[in-house]
Amino acid sequence: MEEILHFAAELVAFLLVAFLVFKFVWPALSKMMNERQDAVQRQVEEAEEAARNLEAAQLRFDQAVAEARFEAARIRDDARADAAQIREELREQAEREVERIKQRGAEELAAQRDQIVRQLRAEIGALSFDTAERLVTDALGDKGRQSSTVDRFLGELDQMGGAASQQGTRSQATAELGGRN
Repeated sequence: MEEILHFAAELVAFLLVAFLVFKFVWPALSKMMNERQDAVQRQVEEAEEAARNLEAAQLRFDQAVAEARFEAARIRDDARADAAQIREELREQAEREVERIKQRGAEELAAQRDQIVRQLRAEIGALSFDTAERLVTDALGDKGRQSSTVDRFLGELDQMGGAASQQGTRSQATAELGGRN
C-alpha cells in the first residue's frame, strides 16, 4: 500500500506540477514563442519588403544609368553637331574674308594701274610736247627747212583751193618768212 500511496502522491504531485506548468508556465512560454514567431515573421516580412525595395531601387538605378548614358550620348552628338556647324560657319567666314581681301586687292591693283596709266600719259604727253617743240624750234631755226616746210604747206593749200589765187599768196608768204629770219 505504501507503493500505491507513493504512486498516488507522485501522481498528485505530477498533476499539480502539470497543472501549474499549464496554468502559469505554458501561457508564458506560449506567449514568448508567439512573440518570437511574430518577431521572426516581421523580420521575414521586413526582409522581403527590403528585398522588394532593393529590387525597385536597383531597377530605378539601372533606368537612371541608362537615361544618363542616353543623355550623355545625346549631349555628345549635339556637341559634335554644334562643333561641325561652328567649323562650317568659321570656314565660310574665312572664305568670305579671303574673297573680300582678294576683291580689295584687285580693286587696289586696278586703282594703282589706273593711276600709273594717268601718270604715264601725263609724262608721255609732256615728253611729246617737249619733243614736238624741240623739233618745231629746230625746223624753224634752219632756213632751208623753214622754206621747205612753208613750200609744202603752200603746196597743200594749192591743191585744196586752186593754183592761181594761191600762187600770189605763196610768194608773199615766202617773202614774209624770209624777212623774219
